Amino acid sequence: MRKSFCILALTLLALYSATAADDTSVRMGKAVATLNALTGSKHGIPEEQIASADCVAVVPGFKKVAAVVGVGHGRGFISCRNDGAWSAPAAIALDSGNLGVELGGEALDIVIVSMDPGKRSKLLSGRFAMGSDASAAWGNGKSAREDSNAKIRFYARTKGAFAGFGLDGVTLKADQSGDHALYDEKLNSNEIVEGGTKTPEVATPLVAALTRAAGR
Repeated sequence: MRKSFCILALTLLALYSATAADDTSVRMGKAVATLNALTGSKHGIPEEQIASADCVAVVPGFKKVAAVVGVGHGRGFISCRNDGAWSAPAAIALDSGNLGVELGGEALDIVIVSMDPGKRSKLLSGRFAMGSDASAAWGNGKSAREDSNAKIRFYARTKGAFAGFGLDGVTLKADQSGDHALYDEKLNSNEIVEGGTKTPEVATPLVAALTRAAGR
């Protein structure tokens, strides 16, 4: 009986791991499409911002998950520049307790551009809160809303249109299950991004898209 239970448990674990890996692969493809869409338009992210960025995070399909209180959640990836080259991406989750009226009921594809190397360690710490850990603004093309001096920019689109949302309560977190699906070992965001981790094959298109978007 115990043996049968163990076999069943191991089988379920294997199926869960395979599903997580498949979800991560699909999400990676959507992240590449999101980055290409938001950097390939004259109204999108200016090339010079990607070129001067220290880290870039991409969160495809960020959604409102609670209609009454406006909670939002999405999963994606972050890569930072080391010696001129983009690192292997770490998996992240983005949560918000206040999406504001601009989002409505639609999903958003989001790109976050950090131009402040001094914020990198906090970005990769496992929990980074906009407002308390850094000021942020959301942009549309060459314009920016809220804090014009913010070194972190949010860009978003919904159904092909550019959009923004309230940044109060937005928190970027590490996604450990996503990292495990990518690297099949226990690594934290800092170890992945700054530890010289080899980029897995499934993530090479995202790194290539960042390189193209930066003009090099």
